[in-house]
Amino acid sequence: MRLGWPARVLLSRLLSTSPPKLMNLRYHYRARALAEAQRLLTDYLHCTRSLPFSHAESIAYNSPFTLSDLVSQFRFPPDAVAADVKVALHRFLSYRPINEFEFFFESIGLPPSSSPAAASYRGIFLSDEPRLVASVSALVHFGFPWTKLGLLYREEPSVFSSDPDCLVARLRALEARGFHRVCVIGICLAFPSALSADAEPGGEIDLLFRDLRTVFVDFSLAGCVTEDDVDVFLQVSRRIRVFYDLGSRKGTMGELMGRNREIFITVDEAVIAEKLKYLTKLGMEEQKVGPFILGCPDLLGFDLENPSVAMPEYLNHVGFDKNEVTSLSQRYPYVMGKNKLGNLPGMMRAMDLHSWFVSRILDGNYHYLSSSFVSAAPHDTAIESGFLQGLDRVKRLKKEKSVYNKLEFLLGIGFGENKITVSMLSLISGKRDKLQDRFDHLLEMGIEYSMLCRVISGTPKLLNQRKEMLHEKVNFFCNDLGCSLSYLGAFPAFLCFDLENRAKPRYNILNWHKEHGLFKKHLASATVLASSEKRFMMYLYSVHPAAPKQWLECFSSSCDSDGNQRILCLPCPVTEASV
Repeated sequence: MRLGWPARVLLSRLLSTSPPKLMNLRYHYRARALAEAQRLLTDYLHCTRSLPFSHAESIAYNSPFTLSDLVSQFRFPPDAVAADVKVALHRFLSYRPINEFEFFFESIGLPPSSSPAAASYRGIFLSDEPRLVASVSALVHFGFPWTKLGLLYREEPSVFSSDPDCLVARLRALEARGFHRVCVIGICLAFPSALSADAEPGGEIDLLFRDLRTVFVDFSLAGCVTEDDVDVFLQVSRRIRVFYDLGSRKGTMGELMGRNREIFITVDEAVIAEKLKYLTKLGMEEQKVGPFILGCPDLLGFDLENPSVAMPEYLNHVGFDKNEVTSLSQRYPYVMGKNKLGNLPGMMRAMDLHSWFVSRILDGNYHYLSSSFVSAAPHDTAIESGFLQGLDRVKRLKKEKSVYNKLEFLLGIGFGENKITVSMLSLISGKRDKLQDRFDHLLEMGIEYSMLCRVISGTPKLLNQRKEMLHEKVNFFCNDLGCSLSYLGAFPAFLCFDLENRAKPRYNILNWHKEHGLFKKHLASATVLASSEKRFMMYLYSVHPAAPKQWLECFSSSCDSDGNQRILCLPCPVTEASV
């Protein structure tokens, strides 16, 4: 499991917050009480549990949440002082040992108290896991900061069950490649997999360190970083890792990274990830994104989120002639209007232009994404005026927060600020993340992006259904009816009909009649499902005068005596002669 940059940021924020207050003690004694508890816990782990003093001290002084939770369980009199904590904790530890794993895992940087890592061990004493203690000792002796060992455990817990001699051998083998020790530590914290196996020639780890040697040693990136600062090497290594996490091939990036070493010193990890993900969403192949960014480092300074882009004017600005722009405007009217540059990938996909646009970007036209180029294109004030007027009407009828959530979703998938988009706001329901989840699921099922946007623009209510229901309907449409997904573009309303009470019963009776040789004519899905009950029975009557009776008795949705809906999908034992 890989820990991406958002998870790392969340983890660091979690551990940077203050531990809970000791409400069972007066305010003036809380800090001193916690200090007393830390000292007593250190003595307990060292003297009673026989852990090395440095380990005991690191655990006690880096687990404030777990320690505060322990102290908060004691009941003190109103006039209790810090010394009372020492007495109470000493008495407690004399008779009731603590779960040392909870303190240990918090101390190395994992979430406190309810850590799944602590729960994975059956015992409560660290001494019951000698391999764990030995591997930690080897890593700390090599120079790994105690509080950052959690980065290794989170991604590669097997490191802590490795033979310590084997761990040290791997670390020294990395040093032998030309890296100094602090650099090796920073790299391993960013790439924990480097410690999980030996770097066999041609393997993933070997290819990775070939790139890293090129950038750190051959291009002297290590010389640009403070040699004794593990944190700085960790930050630099994380920025390098972003490229590999988002698709770059190991063994091919060293020289490109080396020639752009300033990026890894000055540009924030989140900014690099944002730009790489943007180009991937635009449709660029993952393996090409990293080399492209390093070939055009100016792109890292672009604001790809906030500038406004307007269709169809932007299309004319990037090279389409007047007739092509007119044609695209007529085919994709729901994309026209203003939107954020951050949503340009969705707009291009909605018009099926993403491949063309990416090819233009790869040809050197990455200035198409600059705010100055985007702002130079004018926009249609009539479209904007119609959108704003419609939005005001919708906001008067709906909750403003709900309206903006749905609008953000529609803009995100490529719809522009226009009348069509406004009209959809009152027809779709659900939170933004739920709507996005349903949209993504339909894409995963094979519906082409631009067609799905067209389908939603014509039948927006289909997004009001649960993801599981949409899944069942698409499966029935393709597997049971044998229809192509492309047919949904002509008949999107299929996804809005009730599957159990309309679609299945109607197709069941048609199939039953075909099996008995009574009905050979093919009916389009739109004819079968969109017809009213009366009209559908007229179709059945045209097959045979007794067919409507068969429908009502054996296949149609009906109500039982309590008024509950029921489905009779199995045919009655009616013979062909009786029909």
